Amino acid sequence: MRPARSWLYVPGDRPERIGKALASDADEVILDLEDAVAPAAKDEARRAVLATLADGHRAHVRINATDGSQGRADVEALAAAPGALAGVRVPKCEDPGELGRVADALGVAVHPVVESAFGVEHAYALATAHPLVAGISLGEADLAADLRVPGVESLTWPRSRIVVAARAAGLPSPVQSAWTAVRDLDGLRADTEAGRKAGFFGRSVLHPAQIPVVHEACAPDPDEVARARSLVDALRVTDEAAWIDHSGRFVDAAVVEQARWLLSITGEGTSRRTGNDAESVHKVQTDQRDGTARQDRHSAEHTNNDEGHAP
Repeated sequence: MRPARSWLYVPGDRPERIGKALASDADEVILDLEDAVAPAAKDEARRAVLATLADGHRAHVRINATDGSQGRADVEALAAAPGALAGVRVPKCEDPGELGRVADALGVAVHPVVESAFGVEHAYALATAHPLVAGISLGEADLAADLRVPGVESLTWPRSRIVVAARAAGLPSPVQSAWTAVRDLDGLRADTEAGRKAGFFGRSVLHPAQIPVVHEACAPDPDEVARARSLVDALRVTDEAAWIDHSGRFVDAAVVEQARWLLSITGEGTSRRTGNDAESVHKVQTDQRDGTARQDRHSAEHTNNDEGHAP
């Protein structure tokens, strides 16, 4: 399954916008009950979101922070509601125990959003808080305010911390925070490309006009895809854990894993795995793993992806 590239936020109290978001080209839609909704409109937004899910529309929901009454009301309502809830984003996440309670209550994929210095310090604990944790990401505007830095460009270290925590936990690469200069599409493209190089994949978006730009920025270079495809094809005719390819490049487990990831972005990562190919991949990946716990975590990742993270 191709990882999600675009995650489109839409205010939960704007039904007309919800319909447009669901009809857009976004890979995932997030119905927002938190920052995009005024305090006086929270109940109205909750009713609109529940109605959307009850109509069978698959979507994620960003709930309010669960240390407050609105967040607790969100969890209670979603736990009792029928519908196509794909997962929830849990904002201002700091407490792994509380995150686990939300996951238990809802039984769907949960995505903690780290927005404070305390949350960054506990990133790995949050990423491993519950088997239903399907991804972890940053809320950069709030984090910048908490760190008292002038802007999100000062967040290099927290971004790396989230990338490492996610991958150490066996989760997908983190989704980048939203680009708030909605009309600056060139800036969005450059920043998304830089994010990919830093270990992120996909991006939260605030307007449909940002979607094609993010998709383009997430697309791998065709020459890189061709090389990855050639490498994976070579696995069908070798049982070696390492070898020199036709271009003279040394190939080992790390190179194979990178090729697999690159092909997964294009949507063809799993369709080409058969026979000796599967055995070779298993061998080279097992050489890098550090025990059954890591393998179990990857199994949980695939299960969670089926539920709500394409990512």
